[in-house]
Amino acid sequence: MRYYDILPDVAGGLGRGTVMDTSVHPPVVSKLVYQMEGWFGDVLITSFPCFLVTEDAAHALSKIGFTGATFAPVEVITSEDFRELQPEVELPSFVWLKVNGKAGHDDFGIAQNLNLVLSERVFDVFDERGLPSATIKPFDVRHEQR
Repeated sequence: MRYYDILPDVAGGLGRGTVMDTSVHPPVVSKLVYQMEGWFGDVLITSFPCFLVTEDAAHALSKIGFTGATFAPVEVITSEDFRELQPEVELPSFVWLKVNGKAGHDDFGIAQNLNLVLSERVFDVFDERGLPSATIKPFDVRHEQR
């Protein structure tokens, strides 16, 4: 199976109310509030160390089954800039994608460089729904030494 190293769009950041342990790296987030700054249609977005997916994409992923991640609730808020610059944009519902898999083995994984790695079948689900701002390149499992 082929894998992809993906850098999703950073559509915002961790908002007030996020609970995070920064004594470890990467930080461990136990409650996520995502503050949207600008959204251009990507169904997979990020703000280190968290990932969000649209509910539509999450449902599609659940239908095919996947390994290496779970979904959890997220509170999405919008910044003043977002409301001013994109007042016509109606955000879809998002869920928190909590990745716990091994890169190049599971459908979702985190590489040594902390990038997200997706299997081809999971990538296809996202690609069909839209990743206009993501940076995508093939992932070489041979270079991943854990």
